[in-house]
Amino acid sequence: MKKFHTMTTGQIVACNYQYAAIFRHYGIDFCCQGNVPLKKACEKAGIDSQTLIKELEKEDPRAYFTVDFQSWPTDLLLDFILKFHHRRSRSEGALINELAEKVLSVHGVNHPELRAIRQLVQEAMIDLENHLGKKEQVLFPYLYEMTQSLARGLRPGSFHCGTIKSPIAVMMAEHETEGERWREIHRLTDGYTTPDDGCATYWLFMERLKLFEEGLHHHIHLENNIVFPRAIAMEQSIRQS
Repeated sequence: MKKFHTMTTGQIVACNYQYAAIFRHYGIDFCCQGNVPLKKACEKAGIDSQTLIKELEKEDPRAYFTVDFQSWPTDLLLDFILKFHHRRSRSEGALINELAEKVLSVHGVNHPELRAIRQLVQEAMIDLENHLGKKEQVLFPYLYEMTQSLARGLRPGSFHCGTIKSPIAVMMAEHETEGERWREIHRLTDGYTTPDDGCATYWLFMERLKLFEEGLHHHIHLENNIVFPRAIAMEQSIRQS
């Protein structure tokens, strides 16, 4: 039995991503704030930690087909993030921007909050593109080099900025900013609820927003709770060798 009370929320979800659904239900952030101990996260959310632990313990990880991302080698995780999450973010982001415009044009009079939602969505997609570009051009190429060099028994060259902790800190700060923005989108949409007068396009917009946020949580979780800690540990071991 896992000792949930000694773990952070990110460590718990890294063990099995099915636990993420429980955290979402209680409004606990396991990705952007995955380094927070479970007890402290429960206190912030106003939940009794023992009650939540009992619910986590009832979750049988064998009841689902799950991918054990924690067992994947780092370069495979990087491949998955780039080829699945980055591509998905760009394609879905373009569709969501289009839906935001359509829904606002039809329902904006009765639902003025749609204007703020559209603005937040547009800002999110612009910032996300800049964020993805920095990873693809700066951080991830070095993580590939470091991982593959170590696998061959070679010593990788030093990171050009001195230490990978610096760009990782920037990435994590941007994750936190994006998490806050999507919490506001979640609030403005009342948890992605389609109003009674909403059409099929409105419903599709809400569903796409919901799926995008869930995908973003998984994307950030993989980086904050698995890839980045591994990368820092690898760099430290190289410097000590």
